Parts: sequence; C-alpha cells; structure tokens
Amino acid sequence: MYFVYILTNQSHSVLYIWVTNNLWRRLGEHSLQYEKNFVGKYKLKKLIYYEEYKSIQEAIQREKQLKNRHRERKNNLISAVNPEWKEIIVG
Repeated sequence: MYFVYILTNQSHSVLYIWVTNNLWRRLGEHSLQYEKNFVGKYKLKKLIYYEEYKSIQEAIQREKQLKNRHRERKNNLISAVNPEWKEIIVG
C-alpha cells in the first residue's frame, strides 16, 4: 500500500503533503529529523489526513493533484473527513 498524507502544525497555518509506502515509519522519520527539514522548520507534527493507494503511480498522481490545489480546496477535503482537524494516530 501507498499513502498520500497531510501534516500540519498546531495553528494549521502550513500543510505538508507527501507520499510514502509506510505511513507509520515515515511519521517516525519526520520526528527524528525534526529540526533539519521543512517539517521541523514549521513544526509539522500533526497527521490530519491520509489516503491509501495500491500503486505508487496512483499515489504520486494524487499527491501532485493535491499540491496543486488552492488552500481552500485542501481545507475542505480535510474538513470533510476530519472536521475538527484532530491528530490521526497510526500504528
């Protein structure tokens, strides 16, 4: 399985969209590299949305589609399944 996921910070001011084949592991990697990258710079700790795909091609296509959307459409997508933008716990 492949996952497209969205992280945000406490104030929901930044969204980070990426793809992985192991969501649990990837979230751990983000926390280990916390201060060294985009995720650390903006304190993106909160998983608020993800989708599952069977092929990497589908996941990458969806990731690109989401990244190219305006912020309002991204917000609406997240709110449709996670209205309070609560952190999703995986694993």
